[in-house]
Amino acid sequence: MKLTIKKISAIAAALAASLLLGWLIFGRSGDKMPDEHRHGEELAVETIWTCSMHPQIRRNEPGDCPICGMDLIPLEKDGDSGTDPMAVSMSPAAMQLADVETALAGTTAPVKSVRLNGKVQADERRVYSQSSHIPGRVERLMVNFTGEFITKGQVIASVYSPDLVAAQEELFEARKIKDTQPELFAASKEKLKNWKFSDDQIEQMLQAGTSTDVFEIHADISGYVTQKKVNPGDYVRKGQAIYEIADLSTVWVLFDVYESDLAWIKKGNRITFTIASLPGETFRGTVSYLDPVLDPKTRVAKARVEAVNSGFKLKPEMFASGTAAATLPGKSTRLVVPKTAVMWTGKRSVVYVKSSSEKGVSFVMREVTLGPALGETFVIEKGLRKGEEIAVNGTFSIDAAAQLAGKPSMMNQAGGPAMTGHKHGGTPAPATSDTASRAAIKPAAASRKARQALQPLYTEYLNFKDALAADDLAAAQNAAGKMQAALAKINMSVFTGESHNAWMKYSGALTNALQHVPHYKTMEEVRKAFQETSGAMIGLTRAFNPYGKTLYRQYCPMADGNKGADWLSLDKEIKNPYFGAAMPSCGETKETYK
Repeated sequence: MKLTIKKISAIAAALAASLLLGWLIFGRSGDKMPDEHRHGEELAVETIWTCSMHPQIRRNEPGDCPICGMDLIPLEKDGDSGTDPMAVSMSPAAMQLADVETALAGTTAPVKSVRLNGKVQADERRVYSQSSHIPGRVERLMVNFTGEFITKGQVIASVYSPDLVAAQEELFEARKIKDTQPELFAASKEKLKNWKFSDDQIEQMLQAGTSTDVFEIHADISGYVTQKKVNPGDYVRKGQAIYEIADLSTVWVLFDVYESDLAWIKKGNRITFTIASLPGETFRGTVSYLDPVLDPKTRVAKARVEAVNSGFKLKPEMFASGTAAATLPGKSTRLVVPKTAVMWTGKRSVVYVKSSSEKGVSFVMREVTLGPALGETFVIEKGLRKGEEIAVNGTFSIDAAAQLAGKPSMMNQAGGPAMTGHKHGGTPAPATSDTASRAAIKPAAASRKARQALQPLYTEYLNFKDALAADDLAAAQNAAGKMQAALAKINMSVFTGESHNAWMKYSGALTNALQHVPHYKTMEEVRKAFQETSGAMIGLTRAFNPYGKTLYRQYCPMADGNKGADWLSLDKEIKNPYFGAAMPSCGETKETYK
């Protein structure tokens, strides 16, 4: 019995030891992970802080951006946007907040409506010089002012000519011996014919038998006198012009074709045009000639339209506004997208293509090759297929979300900012504060020369703003032209690294905004260009802060059809460039750049 109890005790002890060992091996693993794995989990959920304006800044803790001083914000974790790791996902609420709109890429006939401005001019082939056919002194001018209409055959002047008296005497003497010397008689008559005397006039001289010393000049054509070249009492030579006469029954309308529109305007294009002084009337014509060379000063070529001038309504030097419906040669249809869908980086053009799945909506950046512009749309040569859905509004918001998520974006083609610091298991950790600060300072230091190069650009921009605030159209166009010239003089090589990408983005936007300002006719057109110019200048200011004085970003909520518009100013006092004297103080200061 004692042996049995001992065996039972031994078995119980062994069982307890087994349970203790099992708990040590398996039980603790369910309650607590090894320190190494817990460390990896902590890294996985660690919050990353970034700057909304400078997404390359990544920190482990909140603070201020070392570039602009703004508060850092937590970087949102990008959910699973599908199979494409480069896509940026957006929730329906985010899309609504960012005013994102999409549309399907479609095809259409590549027809562009080209607006042209021009002037009415006299047909050069119908401009004549009315000359005196004999030498002498001008006795009388029957047409004595410019602009008078004359008809063919009308007596317009009389000239006293001793040479005419001598020629008539020769004719009378030759008549006496015409039977024996008919050649001499014929030669004397031919001399008078060379002076534009008709056979009837010569016969009248022979019948009268007496010479006259005054010769009447008859108009060779019908038309308007555009220039009077002599006065009574002047001596004229044979063949010297007395009047310049223009037949205005047919006129030319010479339209200016900008260099960027030359690909669209061809000989044979139909042009519909109107004249400001003839409201309600529309004229039509065909391009009969296009200049083979550009004017080196204005950078335009002339397109000639011949127009029948019924009732002489069209007068030389009248302004004309025309529209040409030009068709791009080649394919009958082309793939087109709205201009608002395309973003430029200087060298690249990109769009954001939408994809939807059960996991949500995402956008992927796609590089495209642009063809000609068709008004408010672009022809897409390659990079996009018919039927693909793209963002047509809110594209900059999508691009900003891509930058914050470290995905490929307009300014960061590769995606994913460089991150250094603590590593665990081969995964890069967020950069430390010192590393991020050095990375932020480097581009600014590299663009010191760039800041200096940008100074003239700001000077002319501020003049542009002041001219609009004063409602001075000519001064605004002059400042815009000088701003465009200052932009052309900036050497691109002074921008390196990230500053180069920023410069390419904003310089391209400035070029597009300024290129046609000198040719605009209305203040509204110039102010619209100023709005686009201001957007690019505000972007340059945020990227480089190059101006040596404090600038204020000011905002008017009523500009641009109550959509609101910004501008830069040296003064805190509001001087609205979008309304001028109509609402000079409409607006408020939104941001200060010191």
